[in-house]
Amino acid sequence: MVEWLWIPITVAAALFQCLRLALQRFLKGRLSTSASNFTRFAFGMPVAIAYLLGLLFGLGYTVPRIDQTFLAWVVAGGLAQIVATGLLLHVFSFRNFPVGIAYAKTEVIQAAVFGLVFLGDRLTAWGSASILVSTLGVMLVSLVASDRPLRALLGGWMERSALIGIASGGFFAVSAVGFRAASLSLEHPSPIVAAACTLAFATTFQSAALGAYLAWREPDQFAKLAQAWRPSLLAGLTSVLGSAGWFTAMTLQAVAYVRTLGLVELLFTFLVSALWFREKPRPTEIAGVVLVVAGIAMILNAPR
Repeated sequence: MVEWLWIPITVAAALFQCLRLALQRFLKGRLSTSASNFTRFAFGMPVAIAYLLGLLFGLGYTVPRIDQTFLAWVVAGGLAQIVATGLLLHVFSFRNFPVGIAYAKTEVIQAAVFGLVFLGDRLTAWGSASILVSTLGVMLVSLVASDRPLRALLGGWMERSALIGIASGGFFAVSAVGFRAASLSLEHPSPIVAAACTLAFATTFQSAALGAYLAWREPDQFAKLAQAWRPSLLAGLTSVLGSAGWFTAMTLQAVAYVRTLGLVELLFTFLVSALWFREKPRPTEIAGVVLVVAGIAMILNAPR
């Protein structure tokens, strides 16, 4: 398969993620946080299953061999993603939540470490430098509301919100590495089929887990979900399209590289804010975006 194919796939995944987040912000006023998160899995699950079946029986790809290793990685990745999202939402309950959000962006650095430990994914020195530059940039953008962002970043790393943010980033990193490990464990000749299989099993598991939680803690949300089925369906569709891109890219390339390039989503958001909503960016925000763009340019030119 073409070596650079992971690049356009990652950019497309970041774009779909940007759209999904916009739709979920719209749903946040109608649904609880858990129910809003449930939509991305439950409404996307049928599409993920249909995508896999289309590849297997429509295009004639061989059926992957499912084993305990694959299922264990899928469950680990799925649970880690749910926990990471919960921790990230908890950060917003703190007065100094921007610090926690900023430290959650260490996900890419942690993904590089976990990828090396669990999968042996080694990064070049140039690739590692690009990850550090991009991470610093996205952390600065996260602290745009702070009067002294660098001081808040360097002096607040032991605060509770920062520690929870680091934990959230860690679980997101474990999730991404877990899904890559699941895809690779299939040893399928087509990385697209391996990624599609992982996506179908992961969304099914996460739908069941979050559905059980809603039935236990927030049963009234199911009626609200039925009323908001149209935007929920769109959120699920954009989510599964984005996830299909992420899973495929992470099957083709190390998670740390994929997640670093995925920060291009920040550039999409920045351009929409500046050109569409006419919002004037702060100097810190501009500096952060410049660092992210520089990091992305570095990773695209990094030897692998």
